[in-house]
Amino acid sequence: MEVLQDQNWTPLGEVGGQYSPSILLLLLLLLYKSHQQGAPAARTSLSVLRRSSASLRRSAAAFLGSPSADAPVSSSMPPSADLGRVLAVITGASRGFGRAVAKDVSRSVRPGSVLVLVARSGPELRALQAELIQSEAGRAGLQVEVVVADVGQKEGLEEVLRRSKRAFTEEITHLVLVNNAASLGDVSHFMKDFTNMAEVDSYLSLNVSSALCLTAGVLQAFPRRPALRRTVVNVTSLCALQPFPSWGLYCTGKAARDMAFRVLAEEEPDLRVLSYSPGPLDTAMQAEARSKTADPNIKQSFSDLFAQGQLLTCEESCSKLMKVLLEDSFTSGAHIDVFDV
Repeated sequence: MEVLQDQNWTPLGEVGGQYSPSILLLLLLLLYKSHQQGAPAARTSLSVLRRSSASLRRSAAAFLGSPSADAPVSSSMPPSADLGRVLAVITGASRGFGRAVAKDVSRSVRPGSVLVLVARSGPELRALQAELIQSEAGRAGLQVEVVVADVGQKEGLEEVLRRSKRAFTEEITHLVLVNNAASLGDVSHFMKDFTNMAEVDSYLSLNVSSALCLTAGVLQAFPRRPALRRTVVNVTSLCALQPFPSWGLYCTGKAARDMAFRVLAEEEPDLRVLSYSPGPLDTAMQAEARSKTADPNIKQSFSDLFAQGQLLTCEESCSKLMKVLLEDSFTSGAHIDVFDV
């Protein structure tokens, strides 16, 4: 990596001052793992990212412990012991990252809290419910409600709102909504191939419209009041910032959601809004990406990350999200990557 000291050297994958998604993925994972191990490679690798996006520059600065003028995360504030007495609505909770979020939130709330877990898979959702009820938090008074519903459909959204309102009590001090439900979309095609409007509409309905409408419904059901904190989390991706060839639908959905939640943060100054990017996770969606991605470079990058054991676990990434939520020092509306924390 020492060859990177040559200011005129152009790294493989860089075009016009921008880095290809496959190169960025590998570099970010190298930085993260080097930082975790205390290795000097993280410092020498920083020069590779100096002309990439502001978010990636913040990530590198965070790894090295150096200040960044526009860094969205501050570590100066000690984390709270818990999130309070919470009503947490978590979509896509039956498996993967959503399941990890549900379990971590359950360990970070006070007795009398309620989790409303939403997913399309009933058996997996009920298994998680049973596990949480039998946990230490469950024995201490945590309530767990499950809603088997498709949030991409009007009826599903209405059921989530109905059950959430029923679960709310006057003792609740913190409302948390985690918009995690999402799908990868068809990554076997390029943008020029999407001529089927119904396919595009269906994807955007689940991945954009449902998150916006659920958030609006929750905020209307639980309006601003002095004794109630309100936090909305949008589970996002590097794809909201960086174009990935053959991932057109996924990138479009994530970018649209990021902007929608930035607007929400501007409109509702009392609301805490966070777009959290969990990083490349070892999940079923990742397996789908490795097998179906049309772009050969992106496909190979994900295959390499998997083969080398470089994918993050859901639990590892979720612990970073909980750190951000407990510290509560982020700028509302910010996009924060797991590598920023």
